[in-house]
Amino acid sequence: MWRRFRALPVDVWFEPLVIVVVAAIFFTWYGLTEFTSNELAQLEWSVLGTTIVDHIELTVTAAVIVVAIAIPLGIVLTRPKLTRLTPIAVGIANIGQAAPAVGLLVLFTFAFGTGFRTAVIGLVVYAVLPILQNTIVGLRQVDARTVEAARGIGFSGARTLFQVELPLAVPVILNGVRTALVILVGTATLSTFIGATSLGTLITTGITLFLPNLLIAGAVLVALLAMVIDWLGRLVELVATPRGLA
Repeated sequence: MWRRFRALPVDVWFEPLVIVVVAAIFFTWYGLTEFTSNELAQLEWSVLGTTIVDHIELTVTAAVIVVAIAIPLGIVLTRPKLTRLTPIAVGIANIGQAAPAVGLLVLFTFAFGTGFRTAVIGLVVYAVLPILQNTIVGLRQVDARTVEAARGIGFSGARTLFQVELPLAVPVILNGVRTALVILVGTATLSTFIGATSLGTLITTGITLFLPNLLIAGAVLVALLAMVIDWLGRLVELVATPRGLA
């Protein structure tokens, strides 16, 4: 048991300790603080729980769509016949990262209106690049001799991709997914400006009405959520990585 624990990467066991400590400090503060009636209107557990669930729903929905778009596109762009299109695709995806997130959300509001759907579209555009780039890099770094050996023993192109290339590229691809998830958790707070409920509602209300407790609660909860998702992504990455590469 001790040997297995020592073999784990430091971040796998250290990050949950940080999460527990931060969560304990937050809940202690929450229990000892006397909130005003305006603060309680949003910090009661019934309301706060709904806000957290809405934030997670927004993040997960955008993440699923981003993964469904970016990973297949990255695979296609690493195929020999389509490699020349890679700079164009990456350049287009980079527009989402280069533009301010608030600006993107506002622009999409003019086209699609306000609400959950527009927030998801904006988040998807903003988070495509890390997964797309890491998918391309991960597949390109697979040793060409390994691919040739697989084809030499009779593997088809599809079998080589799924049984050789993708397993070897998994660590890099999942690292991009983790990065995108953390970006989505933080950026989702901005969705409150276009009418989608999220933890950003607490932050913006706290700033607008000069209610520091709301501001603190929103900021800490977003940070905790980002750390939890990052840690879960790290566990998936660890489990999915072939043993020879771990």
